[in-house]
Amino acid sequence: MDSWLGIDQARFSPGVREMTCRVALHGSFQAASDQLQRTAQLSLCSHTIRQIVEHQGRAVMAAQQSGALVPAFTSADCTDQTMITGADGVMVPMVTEQQKRKRRATEAAKRQQQGRATSAALGRPRAGSDGPYKEFKIVSFYDPDKSHCHVVGTSGDHEELGRLMRREARHLRLSAAKVKYAVSDGAEWIARQYRRQLPMLEEHILDYYHLREHVIEAAQELYGEGTRRAQGWVEDMMGFVWQQGSLVMLHRLEPYLRCHRQGPKHEALSALRQYVAKRVNMTDYPTFRQMGYDCGSGPTESQCGTLTKRLKGSGMRWDRDNAEALMALASLYHSGLWRTYWQSQRAAA
Repeated sequence: MDSWLGIDQARFSPGVREMTCRVALHGSFQAASDQLQRTAQLSLCSHTIRQIVEHQGRAVMAAQQSGALVPAFTSADCTDQTMITGADGVMVPMVTEQQKRKRRATEAAKRQQQGRATSAALGRPRAGSDGPYKEFKIVSFYDPDKSHCHVVGTSGDHEELGRLMRREARHLRLSAAKVKYAVSDGAEWIARQYRRQLPMLEEHILDYYHLREHVIEAAQELYGEGTRRAQGWVEDMMGFVWQQGSLVMLHRLEPYLRCHRQGPKHEALSALRQYVAKRVNMTDYPTFRQMGYDCGSGPTESQCGTLTKRLKGSGMRWDRDNAEALMALASLYHSGLWRTYWQSQRAAA
């Protein structure tokens, strides 16, 4: 496809490609073009920069898939040989089919007005997304003091992320870690993939703050948003679950359910009870704290933000494969593999 598009990566040295990708990760392709001209006297238009970046992102994905590019550390390097993993989903803006048709019509009218040929490029036009957003999925691995971190993502479904989990866990030698557990939100697809793909994990912990959000929703229905009684109820319930576990919290919910037997308040309380009851094993916070486990998924959520920050800029819309390629470059940067990858590119040049 690169040859068909007229992209010749051999024209650009590994150094130029690295510099281009590094700058393009932190701003628009047009801004990257301006910065490269100003700082390195490289005259590359935004279209060429886009092609270089997307090509290199796909090359990174291929290297990861083939095993040529592996994580920068293993479980033996982690603090106390402890490895934590987390997974999450994040929405990325897509170019819809309707937007693509509108663009093509605008370009055709512009060509006609300028007297240029109106024939379309060879090949069938790329189809747009069926919706304005698509959920990309991310899995991270890190140690307790966050000195080591490895993260990968995919635009595929939960099954595809599960395969990435297993592949990266094998490279990281997760099974050899003395302590290994997961911390994530309560999404059932995450729990299912961890059970299937990483059965060696000792625990799967529900992020404390995600549980708190559900308690806040119930409190707002009971006592009103922002009221002092609602805030007090949240602190009481979270105190029970933090100090004594979720079974105590479920017991404390029963009087409120008996008091509110129908209506919105009953529905909110029932939803909270059902949510917690399904995740009792994930919310044994007193035991987790005693064992020294983290109970927050902040590192994973932070990686979701950093890996997709470039994709979610103002007005940006992406084709799925191009967004995935850019996210692969970002994962390279945030997993401490940037220098390793580009050294291999120079050695192969």
